[in-house]
Amino acid sequence: MSDMLLQIKNLYAGTSDNKKEIIKGLNLNIRAGEIHAIMGPNGAGKSTLSYVLAGKHDYEVTSGEIVFKEKNLLQLAPNERAAEGLFLCMQYPVAIPGVTTNVFLKHSINAQRKYKGLSELDAAEFLKLIRSKANEFDISPDMLKREMNVGFSGGEKKRLEILQLSLLQPNLAILDEADSGLDIDALRMVAEGVNKWHNQNNSLLIITHHLDLLNYIKPDFVHIYADGHIVKSGSKELAVDLEAKGYKSYLEE
Repeated sequence: MSDMLLQIKNLYAGTSDNKKEIIKGLNLNIRAGEIHAIMGPNGAGKSTLSYVLAGKHDYEVTSGEIVFKEKNLLQLAPNERAAEGLFLCMQYPVAIPGVTTNVFLKHSINAQRKYKGLSELDAAEFLKLIRSKANEFDISPDMLKREMNVGFSGGEKKRLEILQLSLLQPNLAILDEADSGLDIDALRMVAEGVNKWHNQNNSLLIITHHLDLLNYIKPDFVHIYADGHIVKSGSKELAVDLEAKGYKSYLEE
């Protein structure tokens, strides 16, 4: 199998309700083991990219290709994309009233295992796994008994997202502004969890406004994103320069 994990080729996409085009001719290749960061101003379409990759129902691709693990990602339903190893850490994780966190996590893990032809975890196996992983991220047993994200603080939601990352072990994780609204301790926790998960066989796409998270998770490539496509790519030094100069100088080039 090729080490090319994700290929986005001349992608055009937008919202399906008003047919507004937001992504305009995007090209991006991500190989196994690489960390890519996308930085851009508000309204550039960064989150739209994460939604399109995850298969959010109210976004549609009008032209272009997305190949994930040598498969046509656009032909896969959202649950199939997740089972194939694509994970989205959302900026605003959704609350699910009536479903406890434990139940949600158990069903998520077993759905993925079933898709891969593996036996599902029984109650005892799941309990052993979840206790071990939750302890790593300072998640209490009481938190796992609560309804999924209902009444959780921003930091609690992000800890839970990183717990899911650790449990599901995806091939490609997309962090959509995972640093939004976090204090320094929560930011470090997110970074430590991501760094512990990341290895030469999986990849990371970080969508962010600021340099803060990239001081903890070191990107191999930084892309400046504006008006629906990448306008410049470089190393982490590009992010440092961007933090100092702002977006305007790059958007005028």
